[in-house]
Amino acid sequence: MMLYFESLETFLNAGRDTLLKGPIGLIFVEDQIEVETTIRHHLDLGFRKLVVLAMPDVTISQGLGDRVVRVDYDVKADRAVCDAVNSVIRVSPGTWFYYCYNAEYLFYPFCEHRSVGEMTVFSTEERRESILTYVIDLYAGDLWEHPNAVSIDDAHLDKSGYYALARANPETNHPEERQLNFFGGLRWRFEEHVPQARRRIDRIGLFKAKPGLELRPDHTFNEPEYNTYSCPWHNNLTASICSFRTAKALKRNPGSTFDIETFRWHNSAPFDWHSQQLLDLGLMEPGQWF
Repeated sequence: MMLYFESLETFLNAGRDTLLKGPIGLIFVEDQIEVETTIRHHLDLGFRKLVVLAMPDVTISQGLGDRVVRVDYDVKADRAVCDAVNSVIRVSPGTWFYYCYNAEYLFYPFCEHRSVGEMTVFSTEERRESILTYVIDLYAGDLWEHPNAVSIDDAHLDKSGYYALARANPETNHPEERQLNFFGGLRWRFEEHVPQARRRIDRIGLFKAKPGLELRPDHTFNEPEYNTYSCPWHNNLTASICSFRTAKALKRNPGSTFDIETFRWHNSAPFDWHSQQLLDLGLMEPGQWF
């Protein structure tokens, strides 16, 4: 049976034993859209526990099992995600975590037959404490039939149009070592409707907690090595978070919804819901994990 806590503070006081052994998934639920498909997808990947932080008015089925913990939380508050992730980090050093929003789905190389735990063990063996994820926009092919832009059965993605720029150190203006800013998808094609600070598609979606580590509002950490795409000696495994979140926002926002009749263009492709498609498109790579 799903555990329930009325606040994050209550959970961290009474349920912190849940966080002692990972990998643990943190799912931030902003609305009622595709909540259960998001939870079930990540349960199938093998997360030891999923902590679902949701607005109190969100309904979540009790039939999802005892690996799911429900925590009432104001996900829409300023810095809500940063504050929650950092609170969890402080009480569970050494645990691997993942975080996402509802209507987002993690894919990594060979995820159809390898668990997320196997992936974090491999990364630890490679002396890596973080895994770079690319947030790949998904969108419904027919917005007349799916006006909120979300459809599991009619999901599409961009098969090209992704690029990277050097990430400059804000103090020295010199490029950061092994760090890049990645762009593409709907945030690139409809950039006039997206604030500049939200156009990047890179997120350190999986990481190992340790004392002093902090997540920042731009989805990077205060530890520079956590923000790198690879170690100095070879390329490392990366993953993708396939997300309807941007499409939802563009169709929900009165300033953009009437300008967008369709998200499809000549470089759209139906999403296969399989890691091989993402590997073939270069949207993640296995590194040395064969």
